[in-house]
Amino acid sequence: MQTVWKDDARFVNTYWKSVPGKMVYSTFDWGIRDEDGYYFILGRTDDVINVAGHRLGTREIEESISGHTQVAEVAVVGVADALKGQVAMAFVVPKDSGVLHDNAASIKLEGEIMKRVDGDLGAVARPARVRFVTALPKTRSGKLLRRAIQAVCEGRDAGDLTTMDDPAALQQIRDRVTAS
Repeated sequence: MQTVWKDDARFVNTYWKSVPGKMVYSTFDWGIRDEDGYYFILGRTDDVINVAGHRLGTREIEESISGHTQVAEVAVVGVADALKGQVAMAFVVPKDSGVLHDNAASIKLEGEIMKRVDGDLGAVARPARVRFVTALPKTRSGKLLRRAIQAVCEGRDAGDLTTMDDPAALQQIRDRVTAS
């Protein structure tokens, strides 16, 4: 197996010691076993948020939002919240960029998106806010930088961003978060 470059101890601690008291390899996928013994892989553990005691997958929220006809792309992250533990925060690239400059249109679209998530997944999955942007921050290979989005929302350092394709996308999110 490969290790973390020049840091074997970090590899062991990250991937082999995440389950207390056991030496088990963790893929960071989340699954459940039902009462009949069947296993279901639900997604990445880092993509699961805890909203008022409910474990929600950001992917399911994103799928609900992306089903809206006016949504081109979406990213949902869990953001720390004093009351609920975490809340879902959605960043949407609308198909019509005019929404970005029309306050009434953006409020209307945000309401429609929240109503859609409420209907598909329930009120607990409804994002606390939907913010509209022209692009989402990604690596040069196209992977969404969720941890950077979450860090910006929580006012933390976004960490190593050397693989980011377009720094302006993250700056746009920073601007949207600080504007409200």
